[in-house]
Order: sequence, then structure tokens, then C-alpha cells
Amino acid sequence: MVWGWNMTYCVGLLLNDGMVLLSDTRTNAGLDNIATYRKMFHFEEPGEKVVTIMTAGSLSVTQTTIARLREAMEDHDATPETSILLAPTMLKVAQIVGNTLAQVRREIDEKLSMSQGASATMIVAGQRKGGAMRMFLIYPEGNFIEATEDTPFLQIGEHKYGKPILDRVVKPTTSLADAQKAVLLSMDSTLRSNLSVGMPLDLCVIRRDECAVGMTRRIEAGDEAFRAMSEAWSAALRDGFARITV
Repeated sequence: MVWGWNMTYCVGLLLNDGMVLLSDTRTNAGLDNIATYRKMFHFEEPGEKVVTIMTAGSLSVTQTTIARLREAMEDHDATPETSILLAPTMLKVAQIVGNTLAQVRREIDEKLSMSQGASATMIVAGQRKGGAMRMFLIYPEGNFIEATEDTPFLQIGEHKYGKPILDRVVKPTTSLADAQKAVLLSMDSTLRSNLSVGMPLDLCVIRRDECAVGMTRRIEAGDEAFRAMSEAWSAALRDGFARITV
């Protein structure tokens, strides 16, 4: 049996002014079976609470986890212990997502007659009215780490190609406009170096204390603005390389 592998690149920035998130949409179950699946999901009550989740890894695990989170929210008997929209804090949201992810992974592992089981990771970002913006990276086992002032960005999937630019330019004081540029250039570097990551892209901006998704953008293959930015970045790198002497 072939299980779709949601090997991707997703990145989230936690800044003083808000959060910027970006994901690709490529999924593959072999070189001849490439498909497009959304990997960014929004849950919100505008003005009250917002949660955005990005996913990487086994498609069966990530889709089932998202479906169960939706089911729990729609359940008439939902409680703050089961629903990410009723949870009193973002920490509790991360715990609910982590527990659901770990449970789904265990169940699917039991069904796989393979030496290597299914695995997935997630980035959970959001804010509740009156609370702080928070962003977590959820591991397959359900545990998680949190973005901080010292490390104001999180990545999942094929992150190594896009990390250097984030390390150099992203700080908590980075503006939301510059943050969008940074994540797009980070993605551009990844697209050039890894065929398992591909267009279209989903970009999202959540401004501090709005508790709502402020901006979303789907960037299709051939997008002129993205192409121009990519070409300008390549030209700037070539120019900088030519200026360096050893």
C-alpha cells in the first residue's frame, strides 16, 4: 500500500507585530505520483481567537489529525479539554493538537506492516483575545517546542535550504512586510534545491491582537511578483559573490 508523503516546507515567524506563515502544497507517493494538497489550515472566531496549523509528513496522519480536530470542535459535547477553539490558552491548544497527532500516528502505525511507521510534524500558531501570540512545533510523539525571542521562527519539512536567510535577517523587530519577503525568499531557496517541495504556495499574516487571519495569498506557479522577487534575489547574490575577494 502507498501512503502519500507530505514532504514539504513550512515556516512560521513570530514577531512583535504579528505572525507570518508560509507553506508549499506538494505531496508525493513516488516520483510518478505527485499531487497538490493544502497544508495550511485556519480555525478562528474573528476578534476572539485564531489558530493556524501547518503540516508535514505522512498525508494519512496529517489529514486524519486535522479531521479529528475539526470533529472535536463541532461536537455538541466539546469541552476546553477537547476543542482547540474552546481551549483557554494557546498552550492548551498545542497540547490538544499534540495528543491528537500522537494518537493518530500510533493508530496508523499499527495498521502498517512496514518497518518504518508513519510520521508527521505540525506548526501551531495563534492567539486568544487578551493572551499572547504563541507558536509551537509539534513532534510526532505529541511533545512540542515553542518559538521565542531568541528563536523567532519555526520550520518543518525540508527546512535546511531555507534556514540560512532566516538566521541572518529575522528578529522579533522585523516588520511584517520584511517578514513576508524573508519567508518567500526562504521558500525560493528550497524550491530551487529540493524537488519534493513545490508550488502553489499559501501565505498568511496574522497581526498582533486582531485574533483573526488578516491576509491570505495563494501564489501559483508562474506568479509574476514571485518570479520577479526570485530573479532579483538571484541577481543580488551573484553581485555580492562577485564583490567578495579572498
